[in-house]
Amino acid sequence: MDTKTARQVFARDRYAELSGIEIVEASPGYCKARMQIEDKHLNSVDVVHGGALFTLADLAFAVASNSHGQVALAINAHITFLRAVSAGVLWAVATEVEKPKKLGVYEVVVSDEEGRIIATFNGMVYRKNQKINGLDG
Repeated sequence: MDTKTARQVFARDRYAELSGIEIVEASPGYCKARMQIEDKHLNSVDVVHGGALFTLADLAFAVASNSHGQVALAINAHITFLRAVSAGVLWAVATEVEKPKKLGVYEVVVSDEEGRIIATFNGMVYRKNQKINGLDG
């Protein structure tokens, strides 16, 4: 799945859209996404809410894991928060670690504009025997 196709498929992800997340780059087993930090992303102590960080990482994970054109659904996800941030742009880069037939393993690194790691995310998907609508993949 290329970047243009990923944007079309994931335009239906209403929560990611509501969060202001944008797919920057996509290819098989890979996704780079960005989120401009806004007031709506901040928690009560004025740092980015853990849920916002998870959502950014989760979208990159979803794009990378579904990039082969086969429906892939998360069965496990874990995030570790390493640094607080309150402003700027966040990047999530998802890479495929393992792509066997039914299970896929992915790592996502969330970083800020200076390249500092804000969070790490690991996820596993189950690949259904179902193609993503409109894709030959």
